[in-house]
Amino acid sequence: MAADTRSGTGPRDRFRAQVRQEVKTAALRQLAEGGPEALSLNAIAKQLGMTGPALYRYFANRDSLLTELVVDAYGDLASALARTAESGPADPVARLTALVHAYRAWALAEPHRYRLLFRAPLQGYDAQAADLVQASQPAMTVLLDAVSALAEPEPREPGGEAAQFRQWRERHGFEDVSEAVAARATMLWAHLHGMAALEIEGNFASMGVDPSYLYDAEVTDFARSL
Repeated sequence: MAADTRSGTGPRDRFRAQVRQEVKTAALRQLAEGGPEALSLNAIAKQLGMTGPALYRYFANRDSLLTELVVDAYGDLASALARTAESGPADPVARLTALVHAYRAWALAEPHRYRLLFRAPLQGYDAQAADLVQASQPAMTVLLDAVSALAEPEPREPGGEAAQFRQWRERHGFEDVSEAVAARATMLWAHLHGMAALEIEGNFASMGVDPSYLYDAEVTDFARSL
């Protein structure tokens, strides 16, 4: 059989990809059990039957491993939202409601990964690095599209906030989105994140409250305010 000479598809490349995935799977277990502080490359190496130096051939350090986990999580969240948007109802409000519940469902199913996305996992880790910001954009694109499908929000008087969102749009390639849509979508995401963060930490459970209706009410109030 002829050797596979395509870049990145040979046996060595496939083995490397497999080991890297095994490392990330082990790291996710550590995160689920003990949070970012529990992440240990040496412990992962021992679990996989490797030496510490051998593992460092796949990930330079703990931060590089964390970065890949964050990028993967952003990708999975974006995929979940995109699937919902593509298969959801045609009515814009109903579609946005479905997206909101998909966001919530992902956070509840992956709380250890959700926490990675929106707070610095370790002291000194740059959670706003350019590659992480770029990885976050596909999920935001789905939300912007859903908000854009609703009635255009009433523009506000020009001010500093409009300039900020104009610059944000230009930096991230959202030129087709108005400042009003960008601002309202960001506000909606901030509210959703607040509720999801409270829920995965058990705050609603300690109150004896099922927050499902809060998510629906958020979309209803949001649509009425446009």
